[in-house]
Amino acid sequence: MEEFNQSLFLLFNASAHPNPITLNTAMVAADLLIYLIPVSLLVGWLRGSEATRKLMLEAVVAGIVGLSISMLCGMLWQHPRPFAIGLGTNFLAHSPDSSFPSDHLTLQWSVAFSFLLHKRLRTLGLVYSLLGLPMAWARMYLGVHYPFDMAGAAAVAAVSAIICHRCTPWFMAPLFRCASAIYGFLFAPLIRRGWMMK
Repeated sequence: MEEFNQSLFLLFNASAHPNPITLNTAMVAADLLIYLIPVSLLVGWLRGSEATRKLMLEAVVAGIVGLSISMLCGMLWQHPRPFAIGLGTNFLAHSPDSSFPSDHLTLQWSVAFSFLLHKRLRTLGLVYSLLGLPMAWARMYLGVHYPFDMAGAAAVAAVSAIICHRCTPWFMAPLFRCASAIYGFLFAPLIRRGWMMK
């Protein structure tokens, strides 16, 4: 199985002298696409109704749960990254921690899958799910992840999104009150002036 994983990785991994345009595209996809997640969650909270804000909080919790599971997997199974064993080429600086599963993809897809579980956010969830594909390609192309790391991220993300969706009735009310209180305290002057929604 590991040989198959490594063989697949080499199919995606960049050559020693890649096309500069492809390399730069991969850099953007690998490191910058992920920032759409916090921006979207923040905009959804700042401009959304109470119902939308609760959906944003559910997605945040799904992302946190997903990353927690991902870190636990990494602690329980130390799987070396390709560059750590001299496999393929590496163009992205990264610590030599465990590769499985991909934290970037876990966060991306945890939030995306959380959105997919709600009809009003399904289109955005689909877009973010699809944006995970170039991110997955890029992180293999640049030499920091294997294909199985991406499959593992998808599985962890799906589990975390479903768990959080089913457990929402237990945690949403106190979490929403707490988040609203913090938001109201931090942005009170702007809210009073009408520059931000209450």
